[in-house]
Amino acid sequence: MAERQPEGAVLLEARAVTVRFGGLTAVDEVSAQFRAGELVGIIGPNGAGKTTFFNALSGVTPPTSGELLVEGAKMTGARPDRYARRGVARTFQTPRVFAELSVAANVDFGLQFAGRRREAPRLLKDAASILDVIGLAPQAALPAAAITPSQQRLLEIGMALATRPKLLLLDEVAAGLTESEVESTARLIRGLRGDLGLTVIWIEHAVTTLMRYVERVLVLHQGRKIADGPPAEVVRNAEVVEAYLGDEMAEVAA
Repeated sequence: MAERQPEGAVLLEARAVTVRFGGLTAVDEVSAQFRAGELVGIIGPNGAGKTTFFNALSGVTPPTSGELLVEGAKMTGARPDRYARRGVARTFQTPRVFAELSVAANVDFGLQFAGRRREAPRLLKDAASILDVIGLAPQAALPAAAITPSQQRLLEIGMALATRPKLLLLDEVAAGLTESEVESTARLIRGLRGDLGLTVIWIEHAVTTLMRYVERVLVLHQGRKIADGPPAEVVRNAEVVEAYLGDEMAEVAA
């Protein structure tokens, strides 16, 4: 990982990003800035455009219009590997691990991608260190196919960390986990941000948990950004409450 960026420096910026699939507008002129050291959540009802926006932020889906910048460099239309080389790493809703390789070898793959591009902090110096961080050291020799789905989610986070990112994008890492696993994962995410100086952007359906751990929340609805601010303000935003039919936001506010 490179030197920590000055607190408040803009790492990633979306300027009026729009993504269309034929006649469907999945993301509608969304603008947002993500600054060094932030832990930001992105929420929204099903079909709100969250994952499509994430795909645009990481180069997986090129925007139809608008601009994307990483540390001020224009990245609109760039391939995912260029984003990765700029220090942007991500996970996916369905973990993408190499099932036939060992857990340690999966992490090694990320380390080989990083090479000597960035100075490695002590916690990310090698596969063993990374597996310690994510709690998978006992499973190091097992094939990735042999570990549980929740452990595969942790492994994908480890693979992302192995590239020594500045910015980590997490796409529904709590999906399918038990309540205790969700809490454990949320604590890990917050710890990674603090210990490694990462900027973290986290999409999640487990809104109640996410709101307790992030400092800022961006809300999408029908492809538009309808709120962006501290959780305590967002849960009382009338448009957000209406988008969630009030029930879930009432529970979070309580």
